[in-house]
Amino acid sequence: MELPKFKYSPNAYELDLFDEIDGICSICAEKRSLKYNSSFYSINKPDYICPWCIANGKAAEKYDGEFNSYCAIEGVSPDPNDPKPTIPIELLTEICSKTPSYSSCQQEIWLSHCNEPSAFIGYATSEMITPVLNEVKEDIEKLELPLEWFTEGFTRESSDLGAYLFQCQKCKKHRLHIDFT
Repeated sequence: MELPKFKYSPNAYELDLFDEIDGICSICAEKRSLKYNSSFYSINKPDYICPWCIANGKAAEKYDGEFNSYCAIEGVSPDPNDPKPTIPIELLTEICSKTPSYSSCQQEIWLSHCNEPSAFIGYATSEMITPVLNEVKEDIEKLELPLEWFTEGFTRESSDLGAYLFQCQKCKKHRLHIDFT
């Protein structure tokens, strides 16, 4: 059976978000061999979530949960008095209910661009950042961090920083979310 694809997490299977473990999915009750291992916010925690039940929204529906926090999507405010987001609600719902989260040092933040959530490409390294440095430079500089931290030997394990690379679905611009351990 072909694995489901995630529009906003196209590399989900290469990013250690799923473990190769045989089991019975808590949602669909099917025997599966890929168990989701990242964030899922709900009161009751399922023992096993398969990628199919993430992609079709059944896991979020059954457990009244989210893989990504609605208020952690860039452009969405937790303040109910703020204006509504410019991103269509169906896209926000897809990020929350049908897209695997990523592991971060702090709370996951989902970046946006062109009034749409961006795709999470991966955990950034110097090799990933250097070719798109001009695109992500603003994201680095707004935190007043030296660019060379990210272009000279930066790996997922090399510092007290986490860097997460995103790409706009429309214009293909790269964005970088950075957090501290």
